[in-house]
Amino acid sequence: MTRTAVVAITKHGIEIARRIKEKMPEVEIYVPAKHNDGGNDISWFSDQSTQLVSTLFKTHDALVCIFSLGAVIRMVAPHLVDKKSDPAVVVIDDRANHVISALSGHLGGANALSRLLASILGARPVITTAADVNETIAVDLVGREHGWTVENFENVTKTSAFMVNEEKVAVFQDAGEKEWWHAPLPKNVTIVSSLEEVKSPDFKAGLVITDRAVTDTAVISKSVIYRPKTLVVGVGLHFDTNSVTIESGVVKVFEDNGLALASIRNVASVNRGARVKGLDEFAQNHKLLVEIFEKAELAKVEVPNPSEAVQKFEGTASVSEAASLLSSKGELIVQKVKFTPNLTVAVCRVKR
Repeated sequence: MTRTAVVAITKHGIEIARRIKEKMPEVEIYVPAKHNDGGNDISWFSDQSTQLVSTLFKTHDALVCIFSLGAVIRMVAPHLVDKKSDPAVVVIDDRANHVISALSGHLGGANALSRLLASILGARPVITTAADVNETIAVDLVGREHGWTVENFENVTKTSAFMVNEEKVAVFQDAGEKEWWHAPLPKNVTIVSSLEEVKSPDFKAGLVITDRAVTDTAVISKSVIYRPKTLVVGVGLHFDTNSVTIESGVVKVFEDNGLALASIRNVASVNRGARVKGLDEFAQNHKLLVEIFEKAELAKVEVPNPSEAVQKFEGTASVSEAASLLSSKGELIVQKVKFTPNLTVAVCRVKR
């Protein structure tokens, strides 16, 4: 859950903060103790405002300051790291005329928060990011609502510049949700049907949306590569199969089949009556969810490689293939690969 702190230092600011909390009860309000009116909806602080803001900047996802923009800049400047980790910072004037997205507009969510707060307060949102004011694609936000990740963030800035300057940009997509941009696309953006077209000198940059490995350096150098969460890894294993063995097997399957680990949505396996430590550790290392199915459920799934041995010992003829098919409700793209007596791996692409 996003943690949002609202800091007010005047009586008008307190009123504005409480108006925000009426609509967003999860926010935390901080006000100097000298203004304490006995309200238990506010944390009354005795420290210097600069010290408080310093702490909140490091502990919260969003910081709303109801005082001057200049003061906020001076307070947060010593703590800035980068756009991928800095919290959203929003500034509201003492009359709630303007709500300013001051820091981390895209990745941090300050732009969206500013618009929300402006709607609550009847104020004017002030958004200065080029993609927003030009109503074009925000390169660093493509697919974010669907959980997509960017593989090569170092290309985001230059590609964003090409986008807002209306240079020709190619889009190649062979995986993931299609509803990542409202129609029509900006006039400088062209949908292409192959990665080869992305390399054309006609295009200054590319947006590549795929769950497959991209190895062409000419494509990589000019593109931002997005990884939609479209792959489910089915794992057949024993209680003593460790995370290192699972990691090695999954990585090899993905390398051999030209797939991207960053596009794994989740892993799936069989219920053994207790959690399998190796599988949980593998999932935790990759920040993945584990979906577990009962043997009876897996036994009903038709698979290309049923095993009599697995049927004998597990009560189902398939674990890795059946589990990945059940979880993804999609297409089996890598049939069962057996590594050791205690590990099999299969991969499905999620049905869209």
